[in-house]
Amino acid sequence: MEKLNFLTAGMPLATGKGSYPEAFDILKKLNLDGMEMEFVHGVRISDKSKDFVKENGKDLILTAHAPFYVNLNSKEEEKIDASVQRIIETAQVGNEVGAYSITYHAAFYMGMDKETVYKQVQKQTQRIINALGKSNNVWIRPETTGKATQWGDFEEIIRLSKEFEKVLPCVDFSHIHARTAGEYNTYDEFAHVLDRIGTELGTFALENFHAHIAGIEYSAKGEKHHLNLEDSDMNYKDLLKVMKDFGVKGAVVCESPNIETDAQILKEYYCSL
Repeated sequence: MEKLNFLTAGMPLATGKGSYPEAFDILKKLNLDGMEMEFVHGVRISDKSKDFVKENGKDLILTAHAPFYVNLNSKEEEKIDASVQRIIETAQVGNEVGAYSITYHAAFYMGMDKETVYKQVQKQTQRIINALGKSNNVWIRPETTGKATQWGDFEEIIRLSKEFEKVLPCVDFSHIHARTAGEYNTYDEFAHVLDRIGTELGTFALENFHAHIAGIEYSAKGEKHHLNLEDSDMNYKDLLKVMKDFGVKGAVVCESPNIETDAQILKEYYCSL
């Protein structure tokens, strides 16, 4: 990646009930860099849309979010298999349209100890990598999660990324902030996360980054729901300063409810630094 790019999580709200052509036009008018394709309830995209995205998304940065019905640590084998399949399908579509990377919430602890769950996520990740084969070029990125019941603190994501060539983190800084009930919201704390990634995975991981940023409401148990940046305590200004200072390049996806407005706020502030 040549620079840090700012994306909306899904089509801009101004798209309304429109489709990818309208969404892409709006992104360009707003001077945003791309979009995370949101496959919320299933990997559903028509061949016509797929062809359009492939042909017209070449000057945009595209990522994709797998469906939310994913749990690689389910107690039911059929749910694990379905979860693996949803991630594979997301990566396949992503590869077809030229996406940069895909992300997903990998698993829940289900009352099990962390090491047992880690090994299960590791096993299923190997299945995903094997199924995709060498012809698939998208990054596979488990996302840092916002609740203590969910597998995926940033150390677990870094550890998994060290084991697979095709795996890198998707760092949701809002989730890390919520998961720790208000910590990880200062320059030094953000720097600690990036330093860990740079130290453990190398400069390459910082120069091919995938991040999520939004305002967020949380309790002692972690994430409750996303907020607009200005309605939250998310210290996005220091976060962007740290990303600039660390030379981070890649994709920053804004997941605030007012996605394009906050994506513009993030990009404009970053460009002012």
